[in-house]
Order: sequence, then structure tokens, then C-alpha cells
Amino acid sequence: MTSLIIAGVVALFAIITLFKGVRIVPQGEEWIVERLGRYHQTLKPGLNILIPYMDVVAYRLPTKDIILEVYQQEIITKDNAVIVANALCFAKVVDPQKASYGVQDYCFAVTSLTMTSLRAIVGAMDLDEALSSREQIKAKLREAMSEQTEDWGMTVRSVEIQDIKPSASMQSAMERQAAAERERKADVTRAEGAKQAAILEAQARQESAKLDAEAQINLAEASAKAITLVKNAVGSEVTPAMYLLGERYIGAMENLANSSNAKMIVLPADLQETVRGLMGRAKA
Repeated sequence: MTSLIIAGVVALFAIITLFKGVRIVPQGEEWIVERLGRYHQTLKPGLNILIPYMDVVAYRLPTKDIILEVYQQEIITKDNAVIVANALCFAKVVDPQKASYGVQDYCFAVTSLTMTSLRAIVGAMDLDEALSSREQIKAKLREAMSEQTEDWGMTVRSVEIQDIKPSASMQSAMERQAAAERERKADVTRAEGAKQAAILEAQARQESAKLDAEAQINLAEASAKAITLVKNAVGSEVTPAMYLLGERYIGAMENLANSSNAKMIVLPADLQETVRGLMGRAKA
């Protein structure tokens, strides 16, 4: 019975020893092996042989691309505007030894470096430039991070800006500014229209006055010509002039009598005598 127990213990020890000495690394990973507490080697994908109880697998690192999410953060631009940005960082472990011993947590380190670099790059831009320069920001991020991540055994393949926009308070301020600008342009347009209308109205009054003056001048000239013609026709004789005067007098009375607005007509009591006197005195 004792021998069976000893045999079982030996078999179990052998199995454990074999398990510790033979390791199969899956594709897409590399393992860091420490011997007696110090770095010894990096295991590649496939079958690997270790010295049991002396070699220990300390770290298992992926060699595939790692997607790191850079959470949304507020950034103040050069012109003191507040924008909100978040991104995705695509990184890869190229040196497992440096990634294991060069930094405590390579994923957290790359994420934090991306956040600080993004804040620094966008903070050096104006608001309009930051909102319209995603490709430029991506290129600057890769350049700024490449030297630091090399010491960590990492390489940054790409940084994709998921969203970059003004903060809620900034959007409200921009909307108010845009509304004020539209109102200002509307006021300018209305003022310009009023100005043009006033100019056109003044020009119309000027043209109307000019035409009225010309009409009065033409009327005066016509009256002067008519008077001249009458004068030349009458000559020094008094009778034709008195005849014309009487005819005008009678015509005026007829117009007054035919007027719809006339309520009362006042005629001289000696109308006939007046006309006769005019005609008689003319004959004399």
C-alpha cells in the first residue's frame, strides 16, 4: 500500500514537471520567461521546452493589434474655446521584453499618452482649425507618440478621432453668436434698403420739381407769346381789347353758373349797363 502511494506521488510529480517543462504558445501571443527571477527568453508561438521549477512564464503578451479607447475629454483651444474629443488608438506590441519591463501597464500608458498628446495638439489650435483638421491631428499624434512608445516596446499604427465637437455650453454660445450675426446682417440689409429707397425718393422729388419748373416756364412763355400776339393784333385800338375783356367776363359767369359746387351766384345789378358801358365807352 505504501509503495502504491509513493508511486502515485512520483507519477503526479512527473506529470506536473512535464507540464511545467513543456509549453505550447498559441498564435498571436509571445510569452516572457524568467529564470530565477530574471528575464531569460521570449517564447514564440508553438512548442517550447523549459526547465521546470527554474523557468517561469511571467508575462503573456498579444502580438496582434490592440484597440485602446481614449475616452471623451474636454480640451481648451488656443482661442479659449472648449471642445470635446474622443478617439481610438490602434497599437501593437513589437518588443515583448520592453513592454513587460519598460512600463508597468503598457495599455494604460499608451491610452494616457494618447490623451495628453491629443490635449496638447488640439490646445495649440484655434477652434475652427481643430474642428476641420482631423487628418492633421492624427499625423501629429503619431509623430508625438512614436518616440515614447518605442521605449515601451510598442508602436502606434493609427489614432482615429471618433468625435470632436464644441462642448454643450460652447455650442449654445456659438448658436447665439450666429443668431446675432444673422440679425446684424439683416439690420444692415434693411438699412441699406431704406437708404436706397430714400435716395430714389429724393431723386424722384428732384426730377418732379424739375419737370414742374420746366412746365411753369413753358406755360409762362406760352402766356407771354399769347399776350404778345394779342397785343400785336389789337395794336393801339381800345375796342378790341374791351371786347375781349367782356367776352372773358361773360365766359367766367357762365362757368360759375354751371359749376356743381356753386350754391349762390352774385351778379352785378347793372350787369347789362356794365357791358353796355364797356362796349359804349369802347366805341367812344
